[in-house]
Amino acid sequence: MNIVFIGAGNLATHLAGACRAAGHNIVQVYSRTMENAVLLAAKTGAEAVNELVQISPAAQLYIFSVKDDALPFVIQGMPHTGGVWVHTAGSLPMQLFAARNAKHGVIYPLQTFSKQRKVDFTTIPVFIEGSNTTVTRLLEELAGTLTPNIHYLSGDKRRYLHLAAVYACNFVNHMYTLASEITEKEEISFDVLMPLILETASKVTDMPPRAAQTGPAVRFDKEVMQHHLSLLPDDRMRELYTLISTSIHQHSL
Repeated sequence: MNIVFIGAGNLATHLAGACRAAGHNIVQVYSRTMENAVLLAAKTGAEAVNELVQISPAAQLYIFSVKDDALPFVIQGMPHTGGVWVHTAGSLPMQLFAARNAKHGVIYPLQTFSKQRKVDFTTIPVFIEGSNTTVTRLLEELAGTLTPNIHYLSGDKRRYLHLAAVYACNFVNHMYTLASEITEKEEISFDVLMPLILETASKVTDMPPRAAQTGPAVRFDKEVMQHHLSLLPDDRMRELYTLISTSIHQHSL
């Protein structure tokens, strides 16, 4: 399949690489920053471009992988093409394309991506949605070359999945950041928390998250929690600790 990537960020880098490895032809990579376009194009054998007017009209599929708030403007600036237009966003409807291209859809890989870290795409669930049967079949064909874990999901359901992913991934990682600030301040290696972090993640593969919850907030151990609050450096951290502890306790009842 001949594919053009609009965007060269974390997700685009991994998805373009997986498409290339699966035998697809990455025709072009577009990025406003030429350096980013060149980097991804070099990895995928594509042409790098940094102007939308330079985008080839002859590809079968155009994958838009840009920031959510930039997507409407990129769509508006796109030249006319004959291929299918899809985006990779969890929280945006596919109908954003409707005024410009009747053949449109979504391909949403549910994973956290960083350019510098390898992922096994065959383990990633990919959620697809098409504006018609032909588009859906095209996306099914593409996704099937990347992973056996393919799901059909409406835009309405996908936005809730994206919300759940923010809680399960982004917020959790922020807790790691706060934990690392505490350990660094006290000159304790963050690495000693790794077995705890890995076991916490592993437990929810075998049991419901609510059943896996432990700690002073479950027991509502006021003495321990008050001591923790006294150790925190500012009101922002204390407020966050209190809100999360209260939520944990309420969910344990």
